Amino acid sequence: MKKQEHLTKNWNEIKTNDSWAIFKIMAEFVDGYEKLSKIGPCVSVFGSARTKDDHKFYKLAEEVAFQLTQSGYGVITGGGPGIMEAGNRGAKRGGGISVGLNIDLPFEQQSNPYIDHDKSIDFDYFFVRKVMFVKYAQGFIALPGGFGTLDELFEALTLIQTKKIGRFPIILLGRDYWEGLLDWINSVVLEREKNISTEDLDLYKVVDTAEEAVAEINNFYHKYMLKPNF
Repeated sequence: MKKQEHLTKNWNEIKTNDSWAIFKIMAEFVDGYEKLSKIGPCVSVFGSARTKDDHKFYKLAEEVAFQLTQSGYGVITGGGPGIMEAGNRGAKRGGGISVGLNIDLPFEQQSNPYIDHDKSIDFDYFFVRKVMFVKYAQGFIALPGGFGTLDELFEALTLIQTKKIGRFPIILLGRDYWEGLLDWINSVVLEREKNISTEDLDLYKVVDTAEEAVAEINNFYHKYMLKPNF
């Protein structure tokens, strides 16, 4: 009987903690909305936190971010090291807006020094952070990365595919990294299992250079006669 009472007490405490967590989640949304609603047109740049600054993909991320600023865009990253740092570094070099959406993790993640001091936001919840990436970006550029990069990429593709958000350009930068995944999507997901439609393949573009990536974003907005704004 005492064991049952102990379990019941613990379960009630968990439910109470879950209820109070709602206010912390709300606070993260409010803070993110207030800060990011003022940044203007930006492109989110994704990629691995583990990429070193002498790697070709780090240099590619820095260059694409720099070129984005020369086309009038700011840059949003996950705020950490690796590709994220490269994105903020390129934005800073180009004199553009440099936003960092940092996540509190027990390893790997700490804010990089190239984020604008008033545009660095810390999150405890991945799902709140992902909302900010999508809501305040006029495009996604995904460089080579791990599970987190794939998570962000496929979430954006899913939201556009299901028309939960308006369409925006999604660019995969680094063809030799992405081609294995894309071959599987074409041969297995589409052709063999028919789990997506042919039109879904048009939701993303694959390029190899910073110039091509920025051109795809500019061409998207020119084609649809849209302004890259909210």
